[in-house]
Amino acid sequence: MTDDHAPDPVSYNALKTAEPTLPFAWYHDPAHHAREMAAIWQRAWIYVCRAGALEPLDYRTVKIGSQNVVILRDAGGTMRAYHNACRHRGSILCTKANGRLGSRLLVCPYHQWSYAADNGRLVATTSFTEPDGFDRAALGLFPVALAVWRGCVLVNLDPDAAFDPATDFQRPPDNLVHFPLEDMVTGHHWHSEIACNWKTFWENFNECLHCPNVHPELVQLVPMFSRRIIHPHDVPDWPDHAARDDPKYRGGMKTGAQTWATDHSAQGRVISTLTPDDLARGHTYASAWPTFFIAGYPDHVRIVHLMPLGPERLRLSAEWLFPAETFADPSYDPQKVIDFAVLVMEQDARACELNQQGMHAAPLMQGVLMPEEYVLKRFQDWVRVRLDAVGAPGHD
Repeated sequence: MTDDHAPDPVSYNALKTAEPTLPFAWYHDPAHHAREMAAIWQRAWIYVCRAGALEPLDYRTVKIGSQNVVILRDAGGTMRAYHNACRHRGSILCTKANGRLGSRLLVCPYHQWSYAADNGRLVATTSFTEPDGFDRAALGLFPVALAVWRGCVLVNLDPDAAFDPATDFQRPPDNLVHFPLEDMVTGHHWHSEIACNWKTFWENFNECLHCPNVHPELVQLVPMFSRRIIHPHDVPDWPDHAARDDPKYRGGMKTGAQTWATDHSAQGRVISTLTPDDLARGHTYASAWPTFFIAGYPDHVRIVHLMPLGPERLRLSAEWLFPAETFADPSYDPQKVIDFAVLVMEQDARACELNQQGMHAAPLMQGVLMPEEYVLKRFQDWVRVRLDAVGAPGHD
């Protein structure tokens, strides 16, 4: 849920007519899930980690549906990504989620074919001779597109893809411009598995009709969320309240609160590069479907990313970033911001799981979107467009 969605300046943000949701079968049918993985996830930029997490010769692997990718930093410090498969007979190369290469080579654990980490070329085989027509130059690792944006590592299975924040973020990162993302350090990692479809997660994130019932602590911190809206322009009478400074109507955190924390305090560690407007906003978001969002607060940043594990299960991960001097300050307790966000994410997880269970009701073919769910309509249309682009069957 967010409250910084750019509004139409002359009207309120709302759906004017009742709109049908996506078919509920799309949230649990294995065949449709496979189509979405191929049409959406395996064609999109996927968040992997922070660039600072990989030292030279360190690697990580990530599985995007059926596709396994290895991401590494070569000996010269350049980030690379390849399909994690040997060109001999297809064995996986790196078997762990993360690790460190023993040399500048990727060596197949099956037959020990060796590939240069810096360009994926085949360096050596273990056969006594190489047969006629064997061309090492044609048997290098298959590359995967990789981008590093503001310290965030992303991959795309299309080797020719080029990351463009202007189009690959659906909620643009403009309000993060004064956050020193590139230089911030990761202070904590959190992971959880949630029994819901990946779309269920994003739909919950993009509305606040659920907030008063699901997030009592959050609506105390962000009073506007108690009104079940994510932006002041989400109600038809918004002009009547436009001049009010009450955060229940203008958005932002309650008077006196500074950040998402159990005590609502930034503990004297406001990020020095933020402007008065950044601080007044209190929290801001950038979203890149289907993979991650970034949340900026006056003292820290939180990156949340997900990966489907099946049609009704996903892995949700979060990392908290702090200015190095903040994290090194013994008087600053990062656990306060971690605990508050984890509370909210666990509340969302439970709501998503309840939502997911109900979509199995046999007579329930699809739902209806209410006026405040205009971002859900945009998200669901985004899904439809991507399925249509590849001619994915079985959808309306």
